[in-house]
Amino acid sequence: MDFKLILVIAVIAVIVLWVIMTYNGFISLRNKVEESFSTMDVYLKKRYDLIPNLVETVKGYAKHESETLEKVIGARNKAAHAVTVDEKIAAEKQLAQSMIHLNAVAEQYPDLKANANFMSLQADLKSMEGEIANARKYYNALVRQFNTKCEKIPSNIIASLFHFERKPLFEVDAPEERQNVKVQF
Repeated sequence: MDFKLILVIAVIAVIVLWVIMTYNGFISLRNKVEESFSTMDVYLKKRYDLIPNLVETVKGYAKHESETLEKVIGARNKAAHAVTVDEKIAAEKQLAQSMIHLNAVAEQYPDLKANANFMSLQADLKSMEGEIANARKYYNALVRQFNTKCEKIPSNIIASLFHFERKPLFEVDAPEERQNVKVQF
């Protein structure tokens, strides 16, 4: 066999092997991103289940705060029924803002803050928020890996050939959550 033919076959084999490995790398990362979002979604659903109980407890003490409570429930329902990742991220931002308003209402009622049921629900919600934050960090780390691979040369060639597209990060966008906490004595 001719040396040039062997060299051409070897180069083609290396290229084919690289394409297969890069494609499989994208598949693995995509599946990890989807799995991490599903894990986060489980925590989000648990939080959605806690919110109506919290709202009902607040209702007993804050009867004239119905507009705030309705917004919380509306945002919760919207988030719970979001289908796509983008819809879920947008709905979560809205829910986070409405939860800030709910907490502000709760601060105005000392009897409510002393209620054992309310305290238990708030503790559960706080714990759930920690789990969600950890799941969000993991999801965003995998998305960063996936997006980087989609954009880096030469793997971006495979990404465009097989239509691997950037995934959205799950970011906090609520202006209230980015502001410094004001402490007064």
